[in-house]
Amino acid sequence: MVKKLTRSASSRRAKVIALIQSGQVHSQSDLVALLEKSGFEVTQATASRDLDEIGAMRGRANDGTSTYVLPESTDNTLARVIALPSDLILSVEASGNLAVVRTPPGGAQLLASALDRASRSGELSSVIGTIAGDDTVLVVSKRSDGGASLAKELSALPNSSGSPKSRLTGIKVQAKRRG
Repeated sequence: MVKKLTRSASSRRAKVIALIQSGQVHSQSDLVALLEKSGFEVTQATASRDLDEIGAMRGRANDGTSTYVLPESTDNTLARVIALPSDLILSVEASGNLAVVRTPPGGAQLLASALDRASRSGELSSVIGTIAGDDTVLVVSKRSDGGASLAKELSALPNSSGSPKSRLTGIKVQAKRRG
């Protein structure tokens, strides 16, 4: 039996995105069952709100079955990053051309996906790509010394109200030198 954990909405939504991208979600009841199997305790109403929040839509899989899909964003992708829950970025550190972003458990995939889309659309042009674990995102800058400026840019992303993340105000962006 999987232990049910209390987790943040951002980590749950990151799991929803991963499940949709894997092609396993054909209905809201599928989503509820898959989330419960992953240790999240949710109702169908919560699953419905999560699907709405991440912009998931009903679509058709290659085999013709009905499934949930995520839109290939044609709108302002960076706006989707900054509309994420304000607790998604816990800290940012820099080293060389890298920025390391800490998130709540399960939040890294959601953040990395949004940053990758923003990079592809040109809204975050300093980023080559990202690698995400469970609670850590490695963001790679195009410039060999761009990690510190990238970390500052990520730390300054506004929250959903449009103001800079006040909880990040006291966090130092640390540039580590290789030595």
